[in-house]
Amino acid sequence: MTIEKVDTLVVGAGQAGVALSEHLSKSGVPHLVLERHRIAERWRSERWDSLVANGPAWHDRFPGMEFPGAEPEAFVAKEKVADYFVAYAEKIAAPIRCGVEVQTVTRNVGRPGFRVETSDGVIEAQNVVAATGAFQRPTFPPIVPEGAAVTQMHSNIYRNPEQLREGAVLVVGAGSSGVQIADELARAGRQVYLSVGPHDRSPRAYRGHDFCWWLGVLGKWDAETPAAGAEHVTIAVSGARGGETIDFRRLAAKGMTLVGMTRSYQDDGTLTFQPDLAANIARGDANYLSLLDEADAYVTCNGLDLPEEPSAREIGADPECLSNPILELNLAEAAITTIIWATGYIADYSWLKLDVLDERGRPKHQRGVSAEPGIYFLGLPWQSRRGSSFIWGVWHDAKHLADRISTQRKYLAHHYALTKGKTENV
Repeated sequence: MTIEKVDTLVVGAGQAGVALSEHLSKSGVPHLVLERHRIAERWRSERWDSLVANGPAWHDRFPGMEFPGAEPEAFVAKEKVADYFVAYAEKIAAPIRCGVEVQTVTRNVGRPGFRVETSDGVIEAQNVVAATGAFQRPTFPPIVPEGAAVTQMHSNIYRNPEQLREGAVLVVGAGSSGVQIADELARAGRQVYLSVGPHDRSPRAYRGHDFCWWLGVLGKWDAETPAAGAEHVTIAVSGARGGETIDFRRLAAKGMTLVGMTRSYQDDGTLTFQPDLAANIARGDANYLSLLDEADAYVTCNGLDLPEEPSAREIGADPECLSNPILELNLAEAAITTIIWATGYIADYSWLKLDVLDERGRPKHQRGVSAEPGIYFLGLPWQSRRGSSFIWGVWHDAKHLADRISTQRKYLAHHYALTKGKTENV
């Protein structure tokens, strides 16, 4: 059997893999990118129909290409985002091979490099980059048993309101996905219950600038270390309908019922909730107002001519569901026929048969560089800073990894040159 050989193998052709391919090419590193489906597949087949990017087109892109046909302040639809990465890959002539799944990676014995078993044969590589990111396998807590008289699905399965059974819907999770799905269902006429946990929320725009701009000028995208316990804080933000600030009180005023974190399920079909709704909403409000304070201080300090926006600080009255929170809910009595778990994803690096993960299955790395020589990671939250898992952020992390790989190749080239010289002189 012929074994294909390559210097650097990149696993995954999403935003991380495409970005790394560009920098590897610029550094003169021969490489191959393997993708088990299509380029940027998750944007196409693992998100709901109406999803748009959470950042404006001027911000959520690679430096080398703008979104074709999109206004700078527009929020690009998910299919167009996937098309963007396909077009970018063509632009840089990325060596991407689709329809090939990486099954195992093991280190060669007694010689450099790795043996990579794929659905299309064996490849040997000097370096392997796991560019699959951290959002790989949908996860939700096993609170409601599978046999319960309610349909359960993760948010990656949800597509549109017409997909669901008639009846009310409980959405668990108040991050971007959960809030946008709950709002879409409510606008479609469904009775919606939204389980709200701890979260941060930001103004969609303030004093004439999108919050992405504010996070940039305030240095928050470049924060290198998250606050203790804030590595995976849920952020409620939306680009839907041209972009809007998430306001849970406003959602409740329009008919949505808010509840606290989902806690347990009883045999009679009753769900119980934590008594933490008010605290969670208050935390989000405090985060929101603190960003306005920092933005105002920045405007004053720099003498910027930006219009004041006092209405942004108006916090509405508490709705009934916040003043008198529901602590338990019988699914049948509430006519809830569907539960959508917008509870995120976990990483799955089970194909890496190497000592590169901690006891929780997370990569052990420094800015994407593993302690195992030749193994790298890309697309991780907080890989180097807060913006690492965003489109523009992963592009900069990819440059760092390409530089590291290129540098290591030069050291090895020096070794082999010396070895060759000694051999020729024998």
